[in-house]
Amino acid sequence: MQVYGADKVWKQLNREGIPIARCTVERLMKRLGLQGVRRGKVVRTTISHGKAPCPLDRVNRVFKADRPNQLWVSDFTYVSTWQGWLYVAFVIDVYARRIVGWRVSSSMRTDFVLDALEQVLYAR
Repeated sequence: MQVYGADKVWKQLNREGIPIARCTVERLMKRLGLQGVRRGKVVRTTISHGKAPCPLDRVNRVFKADRPNQLWVSDFTYVSTWQGWLYVAFVIDVYARRIVGWRVSSSMRTDFVLDALEQVLYAR
């Protein structure tokens, strides 16, 4: 059994001489409850808690600095690899607009984010 998504159905219909818009195929498939197979695992990385307080925005979303090392911002993200998920934490100097510290970890723990910050403190 072949499982076609909207893209393959649209291309097949056009090959068979049935002119149809891709968005029409999507709409009809949705109406009929049809969907293509999804490859890979669905990973839920953020599990928000409605009653949990949000972190404070200490710069009021104004990412400007007059000199180097005046303002650093930090974040981390995840990357899918053949070996599994890797997490990357990085610190950006807002003035230079470049990454000044970073760390990679196989687990999403606080210490690897702090290691990225320590790298910046040592280097700067």
